[in-house]
Amino acid sequence: MRDKLKEYAAVEEAAMKFVKSVAEGDSSYAKELFTTDAVLFGILDGVLEHGSINQFYHNVDTVGAGDNFKARVDVLAVEETVAVVRVLEEGWGDRIDFTDFLLLLKLNGEWKCVAKAYNQNSDTIKDK
Repeated sequence: MRDKLKEYAAVEEAAMKFVKSVAEGDSSYAKELFTTDAVLFGILDGVLEHGSINQFYHNVDTVGAGDNFKARVDVLAVEETVAVVRVLEEGWGDRIDFTDFLLLLKLNGEWKCVAKAYNQNSDTIKDK
């Protein structure tokens, strides 16, 4: 059952911790959002990233967002205890555009992200 609009706002607020971490190059905000056992899946510059969310934290903390970084959060679905969020990123590290999908669960009354999967836009892939 689709949830009330106030829950969409709560999910968006939670997802903004992700955006703030990326924009500021500081994973501490995202660490409030993700569960400790959250997982990451995606292909960065042609190389599969998968496993612990700690890889995302490392990327955020070592690559600045860049002066032209922009992001948009779209709450795609909220179904009582599960939510799906799409985050569009442009200019991360001054070169990469991403589409991220975040899967959130409502745990103990708080929206927490349990999984992040992403696509790197093909026109921003750098050959190794």
